[in-house]
This record gives sequence, structure tokens and C-alpha cells, in this order.
Amino acid sequence: MASPREALLVVDMQNDFCLPDSVLCVKDAVGCLPKVVEAVEAARASGVDVVWVIRHHDPAGVDVEVFRAPMFAQGKGSTIPGTPGAELVAPLATAPGERVVVKKRFSGFFQTELDMVLRRRGVQRVTICGVQTPNCIRGTAWDAIALDYPCITVLADATASANAAVQEANLADMRAVAIYTPTVVEWAAQLAGGGGGEA
Repeated sequence: MASPREALLVVDMQNDFCLPDSVLCVKDAVGCLPKVVEAVEAARASGVDVVWVIRHHDPAGVDVEVFRAPMFAQGKGSTIPGTPGAELVAPLATAPGERVVVKKRFSGFFQTELDMVLRRRGVQRVTICGVQTPNCIRGTAWDAIALDYPCITVLADATASANAAVQEANLADMRAVAIYTPTVVEWAAQLAGGGGGEA
């Protein structure tokens, strides 16, 4: 019997969230970048679907959260299409055939086509990496629970938060609701063995 199909969601690994001099830089986003690269490489090598979940916002800020609107009003908007800040942080890059899903809020599922894309592909295992853990990673994971995906994984060392305490507190919350939180090495080993995250 074939293993359930899996997808790796790479969330918000964009210059505006990752580069140290960016307005919305997530502390240690660059630190987790090598692990995100490893996760993407492991997924591709194992036939796991890679889906890039990113933010794009109108320069006027008409589609951002209310709390972010003042930043856009001051001309300090982020992830505006066509600007360097909206691009994936190097060396990350999409490969032919990999889907890009654009979101406007924390969760990759909120008012996007992500759920439809995954279900059309028969995905049952959802693995998440990227930034930042208490916001977009957590929001996406919680919505995956609400949508009844049977196996959800958040890669502990391929995600980042403002500090280690916030990171561990959020990972602990996830483990409490049966979200698996392995390292990239542990997850990749399971993929190589023909499995995915814990069922």
C-alpha cells in the first residue's frame, strides 16, 4: 500500500521577512534558512510536493491587516509584488511545476486556494516550514487541523520566532494537539525510509 501523499509548505521565506535590514525581519529567519533549504531538497528528492506560500500586498495597503495599515500609509509597505522584498530569500527558488500560493493573512489556508490544491493532489500529510512560528506557521497548522488533515508536521529547526522561548512555547502548544515537530534530519530520514510525519 502506497504511503499517503505529502506536501511541504514553505511559508513566507521572503526577503522582507528574512533579511536582517528589512522592516519585518523575523529574528533568526536567516539562521533557519539552511534548514529550510535542506527540507526543500529532501522533499524534492522524495517526491513530496513543494508548495510555496507567500504574501503579496497592494502598495496602498488595502488588503493588509488593520494593524499593518499605518505602516503602508507611511510608505513602508512589505511584500509588494515587483519589489525585492517580495522575492524568495536566496538561495531558495521555485522549481518547475511547484505551486505558489499567495495569501493576505497569517494562515496559508485563509481565503486561498491552498486546501483545494492539496486535496486535488490527494495530500493527507502536511509539513510546514518557514517563518514565523507564532503567526503564520501556527495559523497555517491550526487551520490544517480545522480542515481535518490527518497528519501535520512542523519542522522545529526550519522555523523561526522572535526568540527561543517563543519558539519552544509554540512548538509545545503544537505537540499538545498532536502536531509532530521533528528536526529536518529526522523528517528527511523518515522520508528516505518511505514514511512521513507521525500518523
